[in-house]
Amino acid sequence: MISLTVNGKQYDVDVSPDTPLLWVIRDAIGLTGTKFGCGLQQCGACTVHLDGVAVRSCGTPVSSVGTKKVTTIEGLSPSSSHSLQVAWIAEQVPQCGYCQPGQVMSACALLGKNKSPTDEQIDAAMAGNICRCGTYPRIEEAILNWRD
Repeated sequence: MISLTVNGKQYDVDVSPDTPLLWVIRDAIGLTGTKFGCGLQQCGACTVHLDGVAVRSCGTPVSSVGTKKVTTIEGLSPSSSHSLQVAWIAEQVPQCGYCQPGQVMSACALLGKNKSPTDEQIDAAMAGNICRCGTYPRIEEAILNWRD
């Protein structure tokens, strides 16, 4: 049994210690907002926070989580009322929407450290997140125009 805290709730899951956090979140806990993309930590679709730091959950063994708090897209706001999600909607960022949970989680981690990032800082923080629909300009606008 492995214990972890996800979105403020304690879970005890019966999984192998090397199980990727992504599959624990999706399959053992049942939170499906975090997406599987490449499985190689390259696309960012599976991004979650560990104590506020953006990590790729597809390559993070659940045993490495320890006492760190996991936050998924569902943990930001169950009703999409988080200020960054509101900005995302206002800028009409999503098209297919598949990458958006990971995009939002990466952007939220950036804004947690830097409330007013420059274009270059946004580019650097978001570089590991791939959007097949190419909504990068709208993603940047949403990050620049969010209100805490």
